[in-house]
Amino acid sequence: MKLDNMFGVHEQMLRLRSQRSEILASNIANADTPGYKARDIDFKAVFDKQASQAANVKTSQPGHMRSIRVGQSLGSNVSPHFIKFRNVDQPSLDGNTVDMQREQLHFAENSARFEATMRFLNGKIKGLQKAISGK
Repeated sequence: MKLDNMFGVHEQMLRLRSQRSEILASNIANADTPGYKARDIDFKAVFDKQASQAANVKTSQPGHMRSIRVGQSLGSNVSPHFIKFRNVDQPSLDGNTVDMQREQLHFAENSARFEATMRFLNGKIKGLQKAISGK
């Protein structure tokens, strides 16, 4: 078992969620800035790219299933290509596209998902500690 691959997609999810928190916080902070355009991460595009890169796995027999590991090496930051401007129902007169209620909802949802991923990883680490200590 390789320890560097042990957490799989969850490690990358924490990075994505952390970066998304920064983007959403920036949106909220600029809610009154004229002309500011709200942004967000396109999660589907990030995972589609990772899945297509992982799909290039070689097999020893043509009948073998290919293993796809989503989230390989996202690095510390998501490419600006995956950060999109948010479409809004009604921009303000000054061109600002931040909808505070929507941003706060997305921020709370992102925080809850970040915490859920952390709890999952903490459980996995505790399980490893028990296995190593034999308790």
